[in-house]
Amino acid sequence: MANKADMLWEDVLELEEAGERQEALDLCRQITRMEPDHAAAWKMTARMTLPAARRGVQDMPTLSQAASAYAALQNVVRLEPEDTESWALGGILLVDHLGMLEEALEWWQQRRQIKPEDVTPLIEQIAILVRLGMYSEASELLEIMFDSGMEQPDRKQLMNMDRVRQMVDKAAKMEKEEIFRPQNPKHPRWEIIGRMKTRKPLSETFFLFTFVAPIVFIIGSIAMSVLGGSQYGFILVFLIILGLFSGISRAGAGLLQKLNRHALDLERAIDVEATSAKICVPTEIRGSKLYNHTIGKRTEAFQDRHSKIIESDEIIDKKWKPKLPDFSNTESWWGEAEESED
Repeated sequence: MANKADMLWEDVLELEEAGERQEALDLCRQITRMEPDHAAAWKMTARMTLPAARRGVQDMPTLSQAASAYAALQNVVRLEPEDTESWALGGILLVDHLGMLEEALEWWQQRRQIKPEDVTPLIEQIAILVRLGMYSEASELLEIMFDSGMEQPDRKQLMNMDRVRQMVDKAAKMEKEEIFRPQNPKHPRWEIIGRMKTRKPLSETFFLFTFVAPIVFIIGSIAMSVLGGSQYGFILVFLIILGLFSGISRAGAGLLQKLNRHALDLERAIDVEATSAKICVPTEIRGSKLYNHTIGKRTEAFQDRHSKIIESDEIIDKKWKPKLPDFSNTESWWGEAEESED
């Protein structure tokens, strides 16, 4: 005979199908109070807490919704550690909506302890470390990620692996002479950001039209005058223009990054504020055109939590360093807990 929790769960599934999200959420909460180890109810709690997609577009959660959904997902992965969907969603909530980068590093480290050969946690950890300017640590994880003992990645993972590899290379080159540490109020980059605070970063589209396109047009015109007299010549010119556009765009990406470094530095400062829950952005920069543009790109939940941090007015210690997990430790974290319970 089915117990009460099982009967309520059947009601939850019917309510979900009918689109009655709040009613389904209320029942899920009732189920998890009755049976704290009901993994499906915890996962449904996370799903029903977050806004529903409308016309295929996912609405952004509020701070309360993001925090509540993450709390539910912690229970899901505790009970169902192989649930990759819940790990992925938890990582998105921590980074994009809560801005808790230290916790996100630990979250993905726990996933690595469950499946050390999976490349996805390493991809996510490397991306976070780059945001914090921790390139030596990111490089060490890159070596692990490309190790022959790792699981064979799928096409999407391969693309992401290449993306973070390029991310590390480009960022490390840009900050070769000095890595910006926003927690240090006397860091020379703050003076540069202050001078550039009235300028928004250049968009990629603007850069392509003002830098890449004119160069391609000039060289393409020369090639057309020399080779465009025949059908094959026209095809060759087309291929030359296509190759030029691709090549110059890639070469120009590094230049665009350098031109926008003041904005990238400010993004790191905001990340540091969010993950440390302490402030470091100077008063004269906060509220500037550059600052408003940068913070305006963040999600609603991130901005809400960040504004609360600013209101606290607690200044970060200039010697602050993010707490990093032991990346070399991939032993099972939940297995030890189960043994202690026995």
